[in-house]
Amino acid sequence: MTTFITKLQTTGTGTRLAVKDLIDVAGVPTTAGSRAVARTAEAAETDAACLAGARAAGARIVGKTNLHELAMLPLGTNPWFGTPVNPLDAALIPGGSSSGSAVAVATGEADVALGSDTGGSVRIPSACCGTAGLKTTFGRVPLDGVWPLAPSLDTVGPMAATVAGLVEGMRLLEPGFEAANGPARTIGRIRTSGDPRIEAGVDEALRRAGFDVVILDWDGLDRGAASFSETYFNEIRDTDLELLTNHRDEIGADLVGLMDLSAGFVSPAAERLERLDAFGRDVAVLLERVELLALPTMPVFPPRLDSVTEETLLATVLAVTENVAPFNAAGTPATAQPVAVPGHTIPASLQLVGPRGGEELLLATALAVEAAQC
Repeated sequence: MTTFITKLQTTGTGTRLAVKDLIDVAGVPTTAGSRAVARTAEAAETDAACLAGARAAGARIVGKTNLHELAMLPLGTNPWFGTPVNPLDAALIPGGSSSGSAVAVATGEADVALGSDTGGSVRIPSACCGTAGLKTTFGRVPLDGVWPLAPSLDTVGPMAATVAGLVEGMRLLEPGFEAANGPARTIGRIRTSGDPRIEAGVDEALRRAGFDVVILDWDGLDRGAASFSETYFNEIRDTDLELLTNHRDEIGADLVGLMDLSAGFVSPAAERLERLDAFGRDVAVLLERVELLALPTMPVFPPRLDSVTEETLLATVLAVTENVAPFNAAGTPATAQPVAVPGHTIPASLQLVGPRGGEELLLATALAVEAAQC
């Protein structure tokens, strides 16, 4: 059983909800996908705060999903609980860290799943598995009872097979949520140096939906990635360095290597948080020119599992995160949804980015893209 770490028996007719095993569910241990954590984990006394709406709506929690250990990396592999199988092609990474959540909705084992997104961990597995995901505005969804990774970047958001499922997921997270009455009309297109077939798939999806597309000359992705990396590496040291130092034999080698790498990023908190805020302001100014931004979720198709080695790990991580992590630095909401690539069996993934608090418009626009794909 690699999709779920813990399966739960449910009854009733409510939405079937899968919960990433970073999020406390009353009566169930939270393992964070780690042997070092699972060995001493006790059943949570209460639900995480973000589950209150789901409980009130009568959602059925079908289980706690697998993830890349401690949510640290975007591949979705796990040496302790197994690797969730990518439903598009078992030879490909499922993406992470919320790999089990993406696979659960792709295979129909859940109607909605909850994942966390610190540097792409909802959007990347959605892109890899051909599903939909929403990274929420930083601070919109409460994180009490959620295992932290980098607290200045952490978010929780819904994942589903369709965009309509994301709307339902937001209703579970935020009772009363509704998508906007209509989509955005003016979309700012950010070009990337990714696979030309993916770029073309994104362009065609926007064309089919009938948006007014404005090509933006913006060099912010690299600056956003730098701000993200500085914050991420400093904060994972605060969160997990003691665990990794005391339990190196119970932690995956990839995480040990990542923590060793983080030592080169140590910087004063006040300075890096000012740089993070400055980048957020930069993205806000860009979004004054257009309603939403559009670019590929990933600039590459999902890598093969057997292509990820100790030597290629860092390059693979950088490749799959380069379009998503900057918007964690900005704190803005962003979607991922599949779009067709002619002649290619694996879809590309379109990322739409909105202003802080713009989930309603984002999802209305993603629904229009989805409808135009049919």
